Amino acid sequence: MPFRDGPRAALELRGPVQEPRAVVLLLHGGSEHGTATPPPWNLPGARLRLFEGAIRRATSGGGVLIGRVRYRHRGWNGERQDAAQDARRALRELEELLPGDVPTVLVGHSMGGRAALRAGGDPLVRGVVGLAPWCPTGEPVAHLRGRRVVLLHGDRDRTTDPRDSLDFAARARAAGAEAASVLMDGSDHAMLRRATAWHTLTGRAVAGLLGLSELPPVIADQLPSTSTSW
Repeated sequence: MPFRDGPRAALELRGPVQEPRAVVLLLHGGSEHGTATPPPWNLPGARLRLFEGAIRRATSGGGVLIGRVRYRHRGWNGERQDAAQDARRALRELEELLPGDVPTVLVGHSMGGRAALRAGGDPLVRGVVGLAPWCPTGEPVAHLRGRRVVLLHGDRDRTTDPRDSLDFAARARAAGAEAASVLMDGSDHAMLRRATAWHTLTGRAVAGLLGLSELPPVIADQLPSTSTSW
């Protein structure tokens, strides 16, 4: 599989799958403001590597290629919504590399969750998994009609508000999305507490969204019902 490189590239693909039947793109967290370029190695990116391993295990044998979205800037930067723009660029680059309708799931943490949700209406996207996503009041939801959205949020998160995830999921359902929100008991924004539960549920959610296995009951039973804890 080619590796998209260069200063303008938003898409990084690494994997042995030559003709993938599906793609998962990971979007790490960032900051509200910041125009500096993220370093090649950064803590938010490293945090998602453990999730990448769980997703690989859950989708093994399914012909799934896993990639990452590269950001040009550290921050969201207000109306510029840089991370969301990069997510959309990555999807266009993916379309160039893999002609045809290759179903894609976006998995984003924090700011990356917000970017994934913003890009979730793209024709390539089958579903979005938001990990402690940044969902401020008034985030748009209409573009997610017909998509499946899973939001996982620690109930002790003090960086992004779990109540915002519950509200986002409810509004997305009202707009025609299939949305579930799961509160992770005793966990916070870094997802270190109950890390194994985070990784396992995320991997199973991605596999379920791609139709490789059944969605976990804690998610499937919510579509389109109210949130619960896991």
